[in-house]
Amino acid sequence: MTLKNVMRHLDGLQRAADANGGNRASGTPGYEASGRYIEKQLRRAGYKPVRQPFSYDQFELVSEALEQVSPEARTLVAGTDFSTMSYSGPGDVTAAVTPVDINLLGDRATTSGCEPEDFAGFPAGNIALLQRGECTFEIKVDNAAAAGASAAVVFNQGDDVPGDDRTGLVNGGLGAELAAIPAVTATFALGEELAGTPGAVLHLSVESGIRTTESFNILADTRSGDPNRTVVVGAHMDSVPEGPGINDNGSGLAATLETAIQLAKTKTKGGLENRVRFAFWGGEEDGLVGSDYYVEQLGEAGVAGTLLNLNFDMVGSPNFARFIYDGDGSMLPPGEESSIPAGSDVIEQVFEEYFASQGLTTAPTPFDGRSDYGGFIAEGIEIPAGGLFTGAEGLKTPEEAALFGGTAGAAYDACYHAECDDITNINRRVLDQMSDAVAHSVITFARMEEDLRGGGETQSRQLNAPADNTYRGHQLLK
Repeated sequence: MTLKNVMRHLDGLQRAADANGGNRASGTPGYEASGRYIEKQLRRAGYKPVRQPFSYDQFELVSEALEQVSPEARTLVAGTDFSTMSYSGPGDVTAAVTPVDINLLGDRATTSGCEPEDFAGFPAGNIALLQRGECTFEIKVDNAAAAGASAAVVFNQGDDVPGDDRTGLVNGGLGAELAAIPAVTATFALGEELAGTPGAVLHLSVESGIRTTESFNILADTRSGDPNRTVVVGAHMDSVPEGPGINDNGSGLAATLETAIQLAKTKTKGGLENRVRFAFWGGEEDGLVGSDYYVEQLGEAGVAGTLLNLNFDMVGSPNFARFIYDGDGSMLPPGEESSIPAGSDVIEQVFEEYFASQGLTTAPTPFDGRSDYGGFIAEGIEIPAGGLFTGAEGLKTPEEAALFGGTAGAAYDACYHAECDDITNINRRVLDQMSDAVAHSVITFARMEEDLRGGGETQSRQLNAPADNTYRGHQLLK
């Protein structure tokens, strides 16, 4: 594994985006170009990649605008002051702003909009000003629509949560169907200002809809290894429409692809113990669609024949931390009901021991279903899983800065889901380290003789979702 070869793949993905509107979103020409690049590299290495097609309904934002009409006229900036939530309903509204059960003092704890009773006396036709907290954005917006609101603005909570930006702009989602009213998120500063402005009137315009997207996964198997003991090694191919997605997730893709290439060159006496299936997922940014579809198609025999899943999503973040998914449940509060698939603790241990052997510090990160391993660990499936992550939009804590260097209080990746997530948005040092760890884990589990599901400690405590319950893709925020 060399950084030069991993970066060569990132250059290929950047070219695919540059030639196709600046992105590699699922269902676009940039995505198709990415797929062809991956297939070409796999075929050169001796694999026979196949496409697994699937389709899904996707939210489409055509245009968005937010203006303050009075008492002072001003235009607010999309992506800076506000952001349209996925599955926002369409609409063009000019109306007065009415705050709903918000709290701008103290710890700013709030259940704003979480209960229908919060809207008692709400003037029908006004725009509901809601504060993030306690329940999902979907619940808040649905309650606002039921109370007669013409639109909704949900601003960030403004409280202090380590590792999470609770004042800036967040991306939010409203489930899988268009909401009844247009809805946007806003920064805490904007929400606080609107709440303190008597007679505030906003003009909010959203043009949105649903379109069917045709996409595909790419799957490639090693020539040797027991097919009834398959190690699925996954990374998602797609970017968001806003940018080329070179860290998210070109980095994980490139490390996985180069591992596949080098594994094909590795001479193993008698072949591999377990088959390795390299999987490049589509539709991750739209809700983990491709990986979920793959798991759904496995059937009972396929689930039983999947030894484990390794997931690599964002492994080159500029202000990085070396995170390992919390397979042993050490981050979980005791006494809460749920389970981590047995054997996931073993996967975490393999990564921990590898990094320790290299003299590199690591930290656990919540095993919360936020990336493509989610379908594998779901209730009723419960395939052991694990992987690596270097951070997304969350803020690096002082403790993490002491461990890994970098800047405390800044995002791990300031270009997360943005146009600037390009070839310059990579920390090459950590990408090199994480790529080596990817390769180490793949060859370790390809040769492993044990059955992980019988060898790991079953956990019986609740999965620890991040503080805002964010699931990348469908972005269910609270």
